[in-house]
Amino acid sequence: MAIVYNEKTKVFNLQTERTTYQMKIGEFGFLFHLYYGERLEADSDLSYLIQRRDRGFSGNPYEAKEDRSFSLDYFPQEYSCFGNGDYRCDSIQTVNGDGSCVTDLRYRSHKIYPGKYSLPGLPAMFWDEGEGESLEITLEDPVTNIRVILYYGVLEKEDIITRAVKVENASNEKIRLEKAMSVCLDFNQNQFDWIHFYGRHAMERQTERNPLYHGKQSVGSIRGASSHHHNPFVILCDRHATEEQGDCYGMMFLYSGCFLAEIEVDQIHQTRAVMGIHPDMFSFGLKPGEEITLPEAALSYSSKGLCQLTQNYHDGIRKHLLRGEWAHKRRPILINNWEATYFDFNGEKLLQIAKDAKELGIEMLVMDDGWFGKRDFDDSGLGDWYVNEEKLGCTLKELADGINALGMKLGVWFEPEMISEDSDLYRKHPDWALQFPGRKGNISREQFVLDFSRKDVRDYIEESMSAVLDSANIEYIKWDMNRSLGNIYSAALPPERQGEVCHQYVLGLYDLLERLTKKYPHILFEGCSGGGGRFDAGMLYYTPQIWCSDNTDAMERLKIQYGTSFGYPIGTVGSHVSACPNHQTGRSTPLETRGTVAMAGSFGYELDLTKMTPEEKEIIRKQVEEYKRYDELVHEGDYYRLAGPYGNDRVTAWQFMDKEKKNGLFCAVMTRLQANPTPVVVKLKGLEKERMYQVNGTVYSGAALMYGGLLLPVPQEEYESFRYEITEY
Repeated sequence: MAIVYNEKTKVFNLQTERTTYQMKIGEFGFLFHLYYGERLEADSDLSYLIQRRDRGFSGNPYEAKEDRSFSLDYFPQEYSCFGNGDYRCDSIQTVNGDGSCVTDLRYRSHKIYPGKYSLPGLPAMFWDEGEGESLEITLEDPVTNIRVILYYGVLEKEDIITRAVKVENASNEKIRLEKAMSVCLDFNQNQFDWIHFYGRHAMERQTERNPLYHGKQSVGSIRGASSHHHNPFVILCDRHATEEQGDCYGMMFLYSGCFLAEIEVDQIHQTRAVMGIHPDMFSFGLKPGEEITLPEAALSYSSKGLCQLTQNYHDGIRKHLLRGEWAHKRRPILINNWEATYFDFNGEKLLQIAKDAKELGIEMLVMDDGWFGKRDFDDSGLGDWYVNEEKLGCTLKELADGINALGMKLGVWFEPEMISEDSDLYRKHPDWALQFPGRKGNISREQFVLDFSRKDVRDYIEESMSAVLDSANIEYIKWDMNRSLGNIYSAALPPERQGEVCHQYVLGLYDLLERLTKKYPHILFEGCSGGGGRFDAGMLYYTPQIWCSDNTDAMERLKIQYGTSFGYPIGTVGSHVSACPNHQTGRSTPLETRGTVAMAGSFGYELDLTKMTPEEKEIIRKQVEEYKRYDELVHEGDYYRLAGPYGNDRVTAWQFMDKEKKNGLFCAVMTRLQANPTPVVVKLKGLEKERMYQVNGTVYSGAALMYGGLLLPVPQEEYESFRYEITEY
């Protein structure tokens, strides 16, 4: 069994193939966290690790009376509360009917069952009864009757434990929820580094690793989306953990809105990590009998370093989060017209791009921004989702039919969540924009955000998009979002409920995505938010791939895709070859190198083929053929970071291997030239040491490649790359 409860010791053991998560119902009904790590016996009890002492200024529950050694101020909690004597970072804050701000949760009941608990309206991992189990623990405040249900899911094979929370107001008075996190995780030591992924637009998910210090440190977003600036995924690991060794803990939030990941080292060198919706943008009123379900977090532990942790998440997301027919189906290699034409295009020009692309083996044309309403620049038209036939010079059906006649598919760009001030929709419904009463407020990219907390707004967008999609054979949607939320006020909600808007917005987004993906199951949806501004597990539940960054420079992408790889499967990364000099950086890199980098993702192109030489077109043709051979490796294989872009200025290298360890792909980009160069050797991973493998025409043992390494050729030009197939010999 994956979940074992010992009635005698009152200990819960959650068991995956290689890990154990343990908690205990303690004295006075408090739920204590005992252990998370390497797998233990199912009847173990690690409560002996809790040191009981009388610590000054650490108070005691009233029931403890003269026992001053019992204090919530340093005992490990499973779900920490504000106001009950635990002064560390808390998981829940309420304002009760009498104005008090205390929550004091005690164990009431639990139940264990096969399969997965349900979180209506929210993205969540899923599995069949035989793949995992669920646990619900009900806690209740005996005075206010606020009830909290802690959900735990155990995905055994992938070593993933999911957590979620539901808060119920079982009292007779209205309460206000000011903070409610989805996960709290306590450790009895502080010798950790923490890894997080920061950035900005066009430079997302840069990797930063720092030792923990006493006090609080956090990352998060109050931008209404998970953001370019921080990602809702963090790692705690041993100070000396590497790719191959050391304890590593991952916390991933399956949510696409405002979030907070907060870590605190306390007075006795213990560590607490909490993650959930950011409280700065959250205030939720609950009338008697009302409830709120909070988003899911996915935890994973590896005793074998960062690589194993990565593969836990990659396998878990691929098998138990991605949905629909495109989850494991080969996705078409596409060309997007954006960097080729920007807003200057018509149907004839698009058809010519499609003809040129078809000759090179490319399978889909994506028509980007500018095809709808009055939209010749990014300052108008958003919200007016009807085809500008005058600009195209044809109907959308005629364009689609022409492209289909070539044997190509057609995709279309949308930005459904936005509204331009210069649009018919805004002139008719200015109240549909998020906007402060009496103020114009903050504008970004000359656009406002539609109030997706409103059903009438979502209904209009669904109707408008459906009319477009029903008019022609559209087989792909790029779903963009090009500004942060601002002016956060809904004209449809009373003043006391304005603290709900950000969360209700995200729920509304999920609602519309659910409707459209069910209505159009054959369409491939790609998420986007100015590139990687909403690259999170919540979006992956609805869109099996996400445009990784608006930055298509191959050298910059090395860092962006490196950081992304720690938690997210490589096949979910939208990655394209673009023109040089690069439109974002002005840098020029070899076309082969741009192909090597873009093949670490769902592959495509973003350039004007009419400006390519015959030699360049031949390179593209070969890249397309090559990627079709590699597609299953990229989307379903194991991924290894061999040499990262941090601390190594000579080479960045990575590798894919199939699950049978028979076939793989080695990729390397030389990032700096040297005069009289020293040798560059890269050690491969994931091979069987006794087997023989052929790499670049030479046969080696797996042991030789993993322990000795592969000697790379001396580069002949700046930023040269190498791609070698690995085949069992």
